[in-house]
Amino acid sequence: MNFKEYQIRAHNTSLNTKVGDSTVVYPILGLTNESGEVAGKLKKLFRDKNGVVDQEFKDMMTCELGDVLWYLAESCTQMGIELSDIAESNILKLESRKARDVIKGSGDNR
Repeated sequence: MNFKEYQIRAHNTSLNTKVGDSTVVYPILGLTNESGEVAGKLKKLFRDKNGVVDQEFKDMMTCELGDVLWYLAESCTQMGIELSDIAESNILKLESRKARDVIKGSGDNR
């Protein structure tokens, strides 16, 4: 499946939930929530299993990362942004940083 198809199909499952007059707040808050759940599962992996990734962890993360992807796609849809455009511009940015040997470090404008 490509990004465009995923974004369309994901949006077909959306309830277009409004916060005030905005339909973008809900998916962005959901993205933040789901990202936190991913981090929490990783934290517990180190607490409970010494960081050893097993099939149970992979299955759990597949589900959680799927939720992250849904909220990202829906955030994009609600703002009129193509997920594929984000993917393309992000990889071009990272390739440029690597080529200029500034992939390490911090800051958006490097």
